[in-house]
Order: sequence, then structure tokens, then C-alpha cells
Amino acid sequence: MLRDKTLDWWYWLATDVLLINGLAGGPGGFVPVIALTVVQLVHYLLRERAPGAFPVQVRTGYLLLLLVGQWPSLAFIYWIQLAGTTAMVTVGYCPLARMLSLLPWNRTRPFSLALLRRTFLMPPTRSSVLQALAREP
Repeated sequence: MLRDKTLDWWYWLATDVLLINGLAGGPGGFVPVIALTVVQLVHYLLRERAPGAFPVQVRTGYLLLLLVGQWPSLAFIYWIQLAGTTAMVTVGYCPLARMLSLLPWNRTRPFSLALLRRTFLMPPTRSSVLQALAREP
């Protein structure tokens, strides 16, 4: 499912392009994608007014992965982020959001193999993955 072109989508598209720039050895390396992610994080912190809000968690996790990838032996993380961000932009499937939805403070039901399967095999959704999982039986 191709996502609506919301501000959220444009942020992720720009992030994808800047991540490709960094991986290609382009100008500034990974600094531009890190800077844009900080801007996104601040924007969502101000919008949600809660550091624990799910959109803030996703951007915090993404930023932490970008920073960890600065360590040369962990630079492969950028390729994983590129795959995930591209999936988010093209079909609306965000692996990071799905992983974060399994954390205890984000779940409304006990952890189980069925929940794990449902979380990762559920088709992309227009709403938050948390909202979609809450609607599941």
C-alpha cells in the first residue's frame, strides 16, 4: 500500500535520500541524515508533548541506530536502515515501528508467538501499527 503523502511520509523520503547519499560517500556523509532525524525528533516531541509517544519512540530509535552506525564495525546498520526506510516510503511497512510495538510499555496483550507473527506478518496499515494491532482479535 503506497502511503499518503503526509509530512511524515516526506520526512521519511528525505531521510531515505540522505541515507543513500551517506552510503554512496556523498557530501557530508551521514551528518545530513542525522541532522534531519534530529529535526524530526524535535518536531514530534513538540507535536506529541510526550517523550514516550510512539512516533517519538520510532524517531529516537532511528536516531540511535544512525549514531551507532558511526562506529565503523557497525556501519552495516545503515544498510538495514535503508531497507527499512525504503519499505516505509514505498509500501508503508516500518520494521522499526513493529519491533518497538513489542516492547512491554507499548503492548496491550501478553507477548506470545502469535503476537510476534501478527506483528511482522500483518499487511501495511495507514494508521499506527499500535492502533492496527489493538484492533486485531
